[in-house]
Amino acid sequence: MVKRWPKETIAAGRRHTVGLKLDGTVTAVGDNKYGQCDVGGWSDIVAVAAGNVHMATNTGNAHTVGLKSDSTVAAAGWNKHDQCDVNDWRDIVAVAAGWRRTVGLKSDGTVVAVGRNNEGECNVSGWRDMVAVAAGDWHTVGLKSDGTVVAVGNNRYGQCNVSGWRDIVAVAAGYLHTALLKSDGTVAAVGLNKHDQCDVSGWRGIVAIAAGSHHTIGLKSDGTVAAVGWNEYGQCNVSGWRDIVAVATGCAHTIGLKSDGTVVAVGDNEYGQCDVRGWRGIQLPGN
Repeated sequence: MVKRWPKETIAAGRRHTVGLKLDGTVTAVGDNKYGQCDVGGWSDIVAVAAGNVHMATNTGNAHTVGLKSDSTVAAAGWNKHDQCDVNDWRDIVAVAAGWRRTVGLKSDGTVVAVGRNNEGECNVSGWRDMVAVAAGDWHTVGLKSDGTVVAVGNNRYGQCNVSGWRDIVAVAAGYLHTALLKSDGTVAAVGLNKHDQCDVSGWRGIVAIAAGSHHTIGLKSDGTVAAVGWNEYGQCNVSGWRDIVAVATGCAHTIGLKSDGTVVAVGDNEYGQCDVRGWRGIQLPGN
């Protein structure tokens, strides 16, 4: 398996949305209560991540992470659990952000994590040969170079029961579920299925996946998008989307990056997190 570290150029948190521009700067819209949108001074960024949170009324605080071209990491926003203390990280090739924590994949295949660890979601120091990481609210998922998957953290709903999977090429972690993209373009999911967010067995031709709090998104090879799960805010209303090259999910909103560098969004917009209509020049994945 060729080392192809995913470089996410769009990211969505509980109440905000982040985009990486062609010039290496970052733009963000939505709730900025904790400064999670204060990314205007960032430069030389090659990937972004946004701390996701579930819908509970006592949460919503989030942070934003940026991977720099020199393999260091920048972070802004809520730092109650030291989830933004990434200044000393080096040799990072991919980043992920969960609720109250930040995860970094190093060039040697090891993984580092900072932030809340009440349920072992930061216990990644023993991981080796990793090529991708994903962070759910309370669990962390790692994809190994041999196509197998490991997970740590909360497993109340079986969201960490990933040890039997093979031929996996991408992973996504939601609130209480995990989605896995297989090399044949099909998708598997484990964990809480209360809103049918794990009903992905019929999907075909998928090239990328994203997991929100209670919904799962699949990008198809023809540029269209599939969605299952909770749709109270219209976050699954993506059937009309075309020319999509990347997807990202917040708690209850969904973001799509189009091939022309513009962005579309559906779902919860209480904080303006879907106000991306004016965005231009967002980097395409792989650029």
